Amino acid sequence: MKVAIASDHGGINIRNEIKSLLDEMGVSYEDFGCDCETSVDYPDYALPVAQKVASGEFDRGILICGTGIGMSIAANKVKGIRCALVHDTFSARATREHNDSNIIAMGERVIGPGLARDIVKIWLGTEFEGGRHANRVGKITEIENNNL
Repeated sequence: MKVAIASDHGGINIRNEIKSLLDEMGVSYEDFGCDCETSVDYPDYALPVAQKVASGEFDRGILICGTGIGMSIAANKVKGIRCALVHDTFSARATREHNDSNIIAMGERVIGPGLARDIVKIWLGTEFEGGRHANRVGKITEIENNNL
């Protein structure tokens, strides 16, 4: 598995924590920034990750900002992306099993590093169930393809 990861200035600490976790897990990743604590615009970091995942160059993406909201909204503008805002382990599992999410967004001002690690472990380790859920995800793709 290959993961693209990025944050804005509000998510640097959790991003670094997740990078350490990925190293521990032996998961290949590329960091798309940011490398500063001064204010930056989250779409500038969400977009490259979303594009890389949508193109298939990366299997999954992880985005972190202050709340995770802006990153998730920006990532979901890219065709083929199903980015879920996740702040608990139940949602991390459910969004993989039911929604086949390919990116998660988290908020550093919302959760701490321990919970962020747990969320990522669960999310990376959970498979899409398919079945009735595949039909639903297919309907999302159909909406996206028809620009509805």
